[in-house]
Amino acid sequence: MDHIVGGKFKLRKKIRSESFGEIYLAVNVQNGEEVAVKLESVTSRHPQLHYESKLYMLLQGGTGIPHLKWFGVEGQYNVMVIDLLGPSNSSGQNHSSATFDCPMKTYGFLTPEFWSHTKFSMTLFQQYTDLLAKATKGLVL
Repeated sequence: MDHIVGGKFKLRKKIRSESFGEIYLAVNVQNGEEVAVKLESVTSRHPQLHYESKLYMLLQGGTGIPHLKWFGVEGQYNVMVIDLLGPSNSSGQNHSSATFDCPMKTYGFLTPEFWSHTKFSMTLFQQYTDLLAKATKGLVL
């Protein structure tokens, strides 16, 4: 596959296909970094990728939040390029038997990361509610 998006991200192989579009493994041709590329048809009845890219910009810097590398339109697709993350727990289920065999040691590593994500989310929520309270202070509804 020789498609290049964003001027420097070469699509390699399809990782996943979902109702919203497709996710590809890609490489930055300038530095060799592997990235994930999400493609969504510009004719989608319910486009989501633009909103998702804005959400990544807002969450930038949070633990476990992929860095938004690029967003734009290429041909017939809305394109978002983000950091390539590891496999999810649900993908682990796809590669094993009907049950997901995960050693307790692995859960021990996942728990601190989970709490880090939760703390980050709660901090954002608190900042949002504080901002909302300040914005509505003095307004009579």
